[in-house]
Amino acid sequence: MLKHINLGKFSTWLALFSGLLAVAAVILHRMETVSFQIALPGLAISAFTGLIAALSGIVGLFIAMYQRRSALSSLTGSLLGFIVAMPTVFTILAASDLPRIHDISTDLNNPPQFTAIPSLRKATDNPLDRLKPDNLAQLQRSGYPDLKPLQLDRPASVVFEQSLQLVKSHGWRIATASADQGKIEATATTPVMAFKDDIVIRVQRNGELTQVDMRSVSRVGVSDLGANAARIHDFLNNLKELNN
Repeated sequence: MLKHINLGKFSTWLALFSGLLAVAAVILHRMETVSFQIALPGLAISAFTGLIAALSGIVGLFIAMYQRRSALSSLTGSLLGFIVAMPTVFTILAASDLPRIHDISTDLNNPPQFTAIPSLRKATDNPLDRLKPDNLAQLQRSGYPDLKPLQLDRPASVVFEQSLQLVKSHGWRIATASADQGKIEATATTPVMAFKDDIVIRVQRNGELTQVDMRSVSRVGVSDLGANAARIHDFLNNLKELNN
């Protein structure tokens, strides 16, 4: 039978290992030392071992209460384990009901096209042809039914300039911006893992209104965990607020 002190130390050391593994996965991926195919499993392993550490700490805590011993190491291990595991676990749970897609557009019939961005992408990055999966448009409609173009009663030139300033305020790296074409292409970098997502914004007249369409595509991965749709929602809402 394991003694409490051993179980407490085990949970603490395992939690520390989990934390170091998570930090290493993030830093090495940001430095482009390892690919996302290695970094993401590293995060998954760190979350799994973090949960084991947390559960071990809880068991050790009960043993400590029964044996009337110090529960500090078990409490430390359980707390550290949960702290390491929860971000990954919550992210997975939050995205569990979302479609496994990574190319999102407000216009599914005529998505805005990239012209400058392709030269900045690697051959191994996700393609921009929207051919896979075959039911991409259907999956997007099911997962994000409220995603649609933004219609504004303002001149296209004004809306374009507002869009350009918003892109700059978000810190996205601009690849091209043409007022004549009414198009902006840029790349957003996610804050933690430094994943790169490519964005194209199209501003054009539609009858008496100005229509803004936006497309956001992840360079790597099958599922974007809802990041691209959230980015489009936030951007268009910000643009709408500027015109209220």
